Amino acid sequence: MSSSVERFDEKARRKFSRYGQTVVHHGELLRHPIYTRVLHWTVAISFILSLLSGFAIYSPWLYRWLTPLFGGGPMTRLLHPWFGVVFDVAFFFQFLNWFVPMHWTKVDKRWLKEAKGYFTNKEALAPKDTGFFNGGQKLYFWSIAFCAILFLITGLLLWFDHVVPRGIVAVSYAFHDIAAVIMLLGFIAHIYETTAAQPGTFQAMVDGTVSEDWAWTHHPAWYEEVTGRDSREAYERARDRQAERQQAIEAWEREHDATERPQSSLKPEPRDEDEASRN
Repeated sequence: MSSSVERFDEKARRKFSRYGQTVVHHGELLRHPIYTRVLHWTVAISFILSLLSGFAIYSPWLYRWLTPLFGGGPMTRLLHPWFGVVFDVAFFFQFLNWFVPMHWTKVDKRWLKEAKGYFTNKEALAPKDTGFFNGGQKLYFWSIAFCAILFLITGLLLWFDHVVPRGIVAVSYAFHDIAAVIMLLGFIAHIYETTAAQPGTFQAMVDGTVSEDWAWTHHPAWYEEVTGRDSREAYERARDRQAERQQAIEAWEREHDATERPQSSLKPEPRDEDEASRN
């Protein structure tokens, strides 16, 4: 199955590469090609639209605030399941796109054990064997896959509730809401991790590239795979360069202060008003 999925995904990537080109500058690495970015943003936008329209239907308090965004209550109810269809279809192709690198391994178990020190900044670098995706990203991916299946099954039952027994419809509402809560919590954590926690991650889904510093910091094994260089040695070199820059700045400040002090000592002292009036 993995080989057939890889062949399909490679064919899709080649087709999408005809419609654009990812520019990789010096000191950067290609992280996500155009095909992956299109899928990601299609999934993200359709989920946000599904979330907002779903909140509008679910909550009477939010109903009057959110339904105008979609053209009123009836239009919101009409569009919500279609947003869900787009989400599920787009995620199906994203699932194929990332199926192979998202395989769970022993490395991911070790990553989860060491994740606390990494997230609390006690460790400057991710574990050395962290590949293209880390354990946290894989957990989020598989939770989306689980929720997407729940959304699809329960959504269809709710969509055609006129032919489904009422008891099944009631249960479907509960599981649909549970999936929505799981997705919302994961989405919030995802936004935080890709912006404030790991600056430079968001850029990967905009122009497809990341800096080499970002790569050896967060995904050392992937950095070594694509560059052939040791991630820890790259970190040591960067730390040495930073120390040299800091020393140069401090030396310049000392020299600047030394040249400023003699000039200030040569300035004439101001005379008091009585002496000035006598003169």
